[in-house]
Amino acid sequence: MQYWFFKALSRFLCLLPYGLVLSTGRILGKLYYYIAAKQRNRATRQMMRSLNISKVEADSLARKMFDNIGKNFVEILRTPKLTKENYQDFITINHLERFEDALAKGHGVVLLTAHIGNWEWLGAVLAYAGLPLSSVIKRQPNDQHTRLLNEYREMVGMEIFSRGTTELVGAAKALKKGRVLAFLADQDAGPGGAFIDFLGIPASTPLGPAVFAKRFKSPIVPVFMLRDKNGKHIAQVHEPFYFNDTGNEEQDLYDITVKMTNLIESVIRENPSQWMWFQKRWNTPLNEEKQAGKHHAKKGAGKHE
Repeated sequence: MQYWFFKALSRFLCLLPYGLVLSTGRILGKLYYYIAAKQRNRATRQMMRSLNISKVEADSLARKMFDNIGKNFVEILRTPKLTKENYQDFITINHLERFEDALAKGHGVVLLTAHIGNWEWLGAVLAYAGLPLSSVIKRQPNDQHTRLLNEYREMVGMEIFSRGTTELVGAAKALKKGRVLAFLADQDAGPGGAFIDFLGIPASTPLGPAVFAKRFKSPIVPVFMLRDKNGKHIAQVHEPFYFNDTGNEEQDLYDITVKMTNLIESVIRENPSQWMWFQKRWNTPLNEEKQAGKHHAKKGAGKHE
């Protein structure tokens, strides 16, 4: 039932001018701010702790964050109107050649990104720009939402692997075929992650991007979709970096994961209103005794160099 409701809403939004769609998103963002008390409180609490700001400042930032989320929501539903022919009217890609150069090496590419800006449209625009894009996705709590999102992801040309299936096999095959394998690397990784300081607090951090980059000798290309002052988007492609194999696998995986984490943090600090602050990024507690000899989880281990 929810699938068909959102499908109908999507069709309606596709009939509206883009400016009116964004205005609708702003209204929905304000409503979400007031309705989602749990998410709002978690966001402001984490902002105050990580950015060292007052509650008044955090509340102002949270309002802007919910404004962005509202716009993301309506833009995602308007994805059928985003095409290979018109995406440049809404999105600018800076330094696409960095992906093209990395792909030319013949080892596939690990794409590093985060829940910032409109990350769903990032996948769409890169696929429309000609990149052979694959991604391992986390199922939404509601299967109806997952169904619609995956339908739109595949519609734009993305190859999707769902967690909890044969996603590791599919991801490995994608890199072997020379495809771009995308990771959202700002999520809690559970007990198996590397504990690295993220926004000032140790956080369990996924090692997946580093592991795939090592195994397939794939360049890592970071890219983040940011909303500009006019409501449109810039996909900023950063310089690629590479796995440095010193012979100490655990340390090497940790070091490059720190590098990736620090970059994500710097982008968030520069654009704090565009990151999804209410996600449970620090959900896994640091167990010093259990983790001290694993992933180098010691005090200060993941701080910026």
